[in-house]
Amino acid sequence: MKLVRFGDKGKEKPGLWKDGNIVDLKKIFPEMPDIGEVFFRENWLEKIAEINDPGQTLKDRIGCPIHAPSKIICLGKNYAEHAKEGGFENPEKPLIFCKTPNALNGPFDPIILPQSSGQIDWEVELAIIIAKQGKRIRKTQAWDYIAGFTIMNDVSGREAQFSDSQWFRGKSFDGFAPVGPFIVTPDEIGDVNNLRLTAKVDGEIMQDGNTRDMIFDVSTIIEDISEDITLIPGDIISTGTPAGVGIFRDPPVVLKPGNVVECYIENIGTIINKIVE
Repeated sequence: MKLVRFGDKGKEKPGLWKDGNIVDLKKIFPEMPDIGEVFFRENWLEKIAEINDPGQTLKDRIGCPIHAPSKIICLGKNYAEHAKEGGFENPEKPLIFCKTPNALNGPFDPIILPQSSGQIDWEVELAIIIAKQGKRIRKTQAWDYIAGFTIMNDVSGREAQFSDSQWFRGKSFDGFAPVGPFIVTPDEIGDVNNLRLTAKVDGEIMQDGNTRDMIFDVSTIIEDISEDITLIPGDIISTGTPAGVGIFRDPPVVLKPGNVVECYIENIGTIINKIVE
């Protein structure tokens, strides 16, 4: 299944994406909650799995596919070539940090440049959506806790990131986490350890990687994070980015008004965001 949220910002409704059409789930189940913690706790994934409705062609805005996650946990330096391009050693264990929920953005909405930081950069990433609450999850059980996968652009304000000597502020500006366009359930994602992911700026490929090159795979990441951090349904875990970010190029390339960033992951799709003042 491909879960989607559609409608005006702040008024999105849950749906299923079917070959370009959208099934309006609220018309079938008026009592259904938005796609978020309660949706997963009440096992709505199972309830909608048998829907045969082909959907309708709708021109509605596509929104962020998850509503109000309790956490957005990200990994740094999880691709060896990305660590290398920044002059870093590979981490010995997953290096995690957080983005705040105000950073969430729609898959086709603009990214507004902040006033307090320059050197805005892109990072295409495979993101995991958590399906059920868990703590101290073993690698062998990790897939039981996954609702699906999506794309996240871990937009980064490098000036703030480097001047602060930590990542929180530069990663958490409003709109700095475009996510989508869908949540693809595990049965449709294919081999999650062999997915191509790319980032383009104005049509030029900047990042071109594969999830097989992650230092820590999906199961290892979930085991590590959940050791002492309880994962809640709807939480987002973004698994790191391959080489090719702008700040480590010679000379550096940073995003400017009018640039268009396209982040693609095989078997999921593409998110496209224009940079605006």
